[in-house]
Parts: sequence; structure tokens; C-alpha cells
Amino acid sequence: MIMSFFSLKTPRCLYAVKINFLFSTFSRFPLLSKKNKITGLKTYNFSTTSTSLVQESKVKGVHDNISSLQLKKRLIRKKKLVDNEKKAPGLFNVSAFATAEEYDLEQLVRGLKNQDLYEPKFIENSTDVVVASAKYQLEEEPRDIFFFREGSVVMWNVNDLESSNLLSFLRQYENDSYSNQLIEGENEIMTYKHQEGSKASVIEKNGYFGLNINPDSILLDKYTFSNALALSVKLAVWEVSLEKYIDSIEYVTEDLKMGKRIKMSREQVLRKHGELFALRHLINLSSDLLDTPDFYWDNEQLENLYLQVCSYFGISKRTKVMRRL
Repeated sequence: MIMSFFSLKTPRCLYAVKINFLFSTFSRFPLLSKKNKITGLKTYNFSTTSTSLVQESKVKGVHDNISSLQLKKRLIRKKKLVDNEKKAPGLFNVSAFATAEEYDLEQLVRGLKNQDLYEPKFIENSTDVVVASAKYQLEEEPRDIFFFREGSVVMWNVNDLESSNLLSFLRQYENDSYSNQLIEGENEIMTYKHQEGSKASVIEKNGYFGLNINPDSILLDKYTFSNALALSVKLAVWEVSLEKYIDSIEYVTEDLKMGKRIKMSREQVLRKHGELFALRHLINLSSDLLDTPDFYWDNEQLENLYLQVCSYFGISKRTKVMRRL
């Protein structure tokens, strides 16, 4: 689970360095083939070049850097869970999930209307976000759900049972759905409360969302918080893919820095190249998600709020890593 109240300080910036180092090695040095007598397959090694690589690295300081790049797991942030029965009055939960590569929002809107439990509508000046407000209130605090076309959903004041039902309902409108394990493992849970008087919405030092109570702006403020949350959980899914990729090539980088002979079949080398290119392609297709949305250009106050929340989740540092792949 991802923790929601610590600033994100992870060594992910080292991942791109490690990947680039590995594949620059593959491209700079010739592969020496050797046929396995048992399997009949050719393997490729760097037996004569890895030594020169280490020597060259010592001169340039690269070897020292690689030595310090022991594969580090993503720091798992514990969630700030608030028990619905024990939480202080006036505190509510907001949860975010990335469940698929994309939602069919038009069909989703039709499905929500047929279900008749929520009143869906597109966010003003945006065709990529739908907000659905619950028709039947369980308490005074309303329940709002934001659906983002890129496959993320953010739920305000929705309990676990309703959240589970919504995630199941969403499945039929998803393209390239994620596994339940990935969805539950990379979600975000935050706590919000209403600001006193006419104070503007803000993210507080303790990690709470302070929400302006102005009825004319509260929905757009919720959208702004949700926008950053949706991006954070989407990035988390990409980071998991990157982490799995790093795990799969760890033995290669370890052998490289030790100057050992490395044996890989041509098929293995090509497969690893393909996996990396596929991840790059996916991120490039979604590159617009990593920029400040055009929606905020005409609203400086909302843009500042969006940037505050993005800073809290370390979005800028995390997107730089993804763009360096």
C-alpha cells in the first residue's frame, strides 16, 4: 500500500541510470556467441569486453556509481487509514485507484444513468473527466466520484463496500484492465476536512486536504485534488512495471560491475529491449498526463492548488524518471 502522508523520497531516479547503463553496454560491445552443447542454443557473452568496461568505468567514475546502485525497492508508504467509527468528527476519506489503461466514459455515463444511483456529468470544459454525485445520501456529507478517461477513479466520502461495488461496476467500461492485486496495492487514501470560514482549499502539512466550503467552487476544488491523486496512482502503476523490469535485469548489472562473464541468448537480449521499448511507448502515449492540464490556464488559484498537491506526491521527480527511460 502507498502511504499518503509522507513526502515521497525514493531512489527511482537511479533506475533510469541503471537501465541506460545496461543497454548502452549491449550496444557498444560486440556479442560473442557460443553454442550450448546440451540445448543447441547460442548464448552471447561479454567475456572479453566486460573487463575493459570495468577499467573504463573506473576512469570515468561510472563503476563507483554502479557499485552504489544496489537495486533499491520503491519505498512503500503506509496509508493514513481513518477508521470510520473512530475518526474525529468532520474528517472524511478520499481514495484513488488506477484500474485500467482507459475508460469508455461515454458508455460509462450511460451505465451510471441506467443504474440510477448517481447523477453523472462531464466536468466543465473537459471531455476526459466525469463526476458522479450520489443521489441517495447516507449522511450530510455528499459522495462524489471522479472518473478520468486515462483509467483512474477518485472517490470522496465513499465507504469500502460502496467502493468495492463501484470498482466491480467499472470493469465493463475498461480497456486493458489491471489486476486486482495491482489496483489494491497502488491506491491512495487521503483524509479531508472542510475549511473554516472562507479559507481557500489547501493541502496541509499533516497531509490533510483542507476543502473550501464555498458551494460555487467546492466541486472544482475536489476535481483539482482528484486530478493530482489520479496522476499519482497512474504513475505508481508505471513505477511497478519499471520495478519489475529492474528486477529482471539485476543479475546482469551485478555481473557487469563485478567484471564477470555474462551470458545471454540473443532472444533474451531482444526480449529485454522489447520490454523497455514497450514501456517507453506506453509512457510516450500518455505524455500529456505528465504536464499541467490546459484546464488550469484560466484559473491561477486552481493551478496553484494542483501544483501544491503534485508537489506533495513528488509528481515532478517521478515524471522525470519516466521521461528519462
